[in-house]
Formats: sequence, structure tokens, C-alpha cells
Amino acid sequence: QVQLAESGGGLVLAGGSLRLSCAASAYLFRTGAMGWYRQAPGKERELVAAFTRGGTTNYADSVKDRFAISRDNTRNMIYLQMNSLKPEDTAVYFCNADLTGTSIGRNFWGQGTQVTVSS
Repeated sequence: QVQLAESGGGLVLAGGSLRLSCAASAYLFRTGAMGWYRQAPGKERELVAAFTRGGTTNYADSVKDRFAISRDNTRNMIYLQMNSLKPEDTAVYFCNADLTGTSIGRNFWGQGTQVTVSS
């Protein structure tokens, strides 16, 4: 049963834009704190942008003013608009539902979508 499914990755030139989408199951969308992470080859998975349980947003310093996270509560979707892309943004991007603060006590991950930015 697929609970988080990303789409929208691809190859783009530096300076270009991409929009990632994540379709979540209703339970995860309602219960989890939703967000985006990324993992580049040889590096740790890192937070890109996420909603907090209080409804605010957190961004990695490296993407502030370039990326924007949004959500559609009617469709159980979150999005990541990525502008002014740089080669260092190249990574697999994962949708995340953080349920660590609930009785479930764990994170859920999508399968990931590859974003490649060429210079």
C-alpha cells in the first residue's frame, strides 16, 4: 500500500525551476507533519522544507528564498516549488510524514524522485 508518492523530478538546467508533488494517504496527511527531505550521493538525508504541527514552515538555509512548500488539504497533497535551481540541489527528494510525535512514533517516506541540475 503506497502511502506517500512523489512525482515531478527530472533534469533541469541551472537557474531553472521544478515543482515536486507528493500524494499522501488521508491518515498520514491528517496525522503527520509533512515535509520534503533530500539525499545527495554520499551525503546524509537532510531537511529541505517542512510544515510544523503548528502550521508554520521550516526551510534549510540553503534553499530559503528559492524553494516554497505548500499544501492542498482537499487533495492530501504537498508540493515543493523549486526556483533558481543550482547543481548542488541535485539529489533524490523524499516526501516525509513525521509521526514521531504521535502514538505511531515513526517517520514515513515516499520512494523518492530524482532531481538533477546541470550547470
